[in-house]
Amino acid sequence: MSFTHAHEAERLAGLIGELRKLPMETEWAEFKENHVAPREIGEYLSALANSSVLSGKSKAYLVWGIENGTHEIVGTTFSPAKTKIGGEELENWLLHQLSPQVPFHFFTTSIEGRAVVLLEIDSAFRYPVKFNGQAYVRIGSYKKKLKEHPEKERELWYLLGRTAFETGMAMERADVDEVLLRLDYPAYFGLLQQPLPDNRAGILDALAADGIILKSDCGDWNITNLGAILFAKRLKDFPTLFRKTVRVVVYKGNSRVQTLREQEGEKGYACGFEYLMAFINGLVPANEVLRQALRSVEPMYPPVAVRELVANALIHQDFHVTGAGPMVELFDDRIEISNPGVPLVQTERFLDSPPRSRNERLASLMRRLGVCEERGSGVDKVVSQMEYFQLPAPIFEVIGESTKATLLSHRPLVKMEKADRIRACYLHACLRYVTRSHMTNASLRARFGIAERNSATASRLIKEALEDGMIRLYDESSSRKFMKYVPFWVGKNHCESNSSLI
Repeated sequence: MSFTHAHEAERLAGLIGELRKLPMETEWAEFKENHVAPREIGEYLSALANSSVLSGKSKAYLVWGIENGTHEIVGTTFSPAKTKIGGEELENWLLHQLSPQVPFHFFTTSIEGRAVVLLEIDSAFRYPVKFNGQAYVRIGSYKKKLKEHPEKERELWYLLGRTAFETGMAMERADVDEVLLRLDYPAYFGLLQQPLPDNRAGILDALAADGIILKSDCGDWNITNLGAILFAKRLKDFPTLFRKTVRVVVYKGNSRVQTLREQEGEKGYACGFEYLMAFINGLVPANEVLRQALRSVEPMYPPVAVRELVANALIHQDFHVTGAGPMVELFDDRIEISNPGVPLVQTERFLDSPPRSRNERLASLMRRLGVCEERGSGVDKVVSQMEYFQLPAPIFEVIGESTKATLLSHRPLVKMEKADRIRACYLHACLRYVTRSHMTNASLRARFGIAERNSATASRLIKEALEDGMIRLYDESSSRKFMKYVPFWVGKNHCESNSSLI
């Protein structure tokens, strides 16, 4: 609940002025002169939040002190700050009755010497907003129970299922100076390899064209979640996003018992990505690697693989998992990169499945900015890099409500656990298949650096993966010398139909 200062009062006057221009009450705006019962306010909260989705609005409004028919300013005696229910403040009481707890704010201001109260309500997101267990909706200018209008309920659920995180608002009613202060707009043009416009209008037009900012109802600018998460100079300036900063943690040894270093990123993902990668790569120690029978000193993990996994963690996270953000954790024997959210495809199909992202606009813009690879090439590149450096295969797993990718440090084949050997064999078969080839004894020997005279070792690895059900024979009629293998998910008919192409 806020009592406005001069600058905020000016903004509110502009917003209320725009609302007064509406020809009549709409499904996302309601006018009252004076106090209404707290329960009715709660019902309006639900109805307006839900109806704003149906109307394609990001906000809904309930205004006191405006005459309903003429929209003239008449003033109000209603004071949200002085209204209590059983000793509890109105705003808190309403919040506890809402499910889910959609953000809303009361503003008290003075226009033409008369008191006006504005209740600003965020539109529903993912689920219809209920008050005291009941969802409401506006039918014209009337408040109705949502369940009594099944056609509206179906439409609302359809639209809620299509609502993207990127279109939400991270900061509203920001003037031009604040937009340029909060966003690293030079980085936006730099990453796109475009010249910086020589005037503010050109900058704002470009940012708006990519959905980084949007015009607000009162003529200023709203900074979208997409704009803030990618180009914030400081993510902590955006209260709804600051928990989504990337945490990098370095541990002593192979457990989380002792932390040596911990740091959180400050910048948006796009404008801070190269700094983040330089910071992570600076923490990765060098390692002596056996590659193609020669020893060389290399970073413990291929920088390209680390980059792809970090980018994937940023892009594919579920932003609606509260209190959690992407993490990069470094141990003596591995690096773990995790993000909130369960993946949209099975982890064992990361390499071959068509890419799916819950944040399509974010992913698309990140690709245009050159932060991540083209669609579908990221995991292929990770597996390929780990094979090239003859490192253990990456691990992809779901733990609770998060997705984790793990890169293991170099270890000789004789010290790999059985699960590591089977996973490496499976991912090698996947990589060969998506590049329109097959896994063979020879290709697996090259992957592990096994000498030709030790082909029996590769045969034992293949047998382990066959028995585990992760791979299968491509053609059961072929001779032992020419046996080829494919991942378990490749059907026989699919093999036969593509045999001429492979």
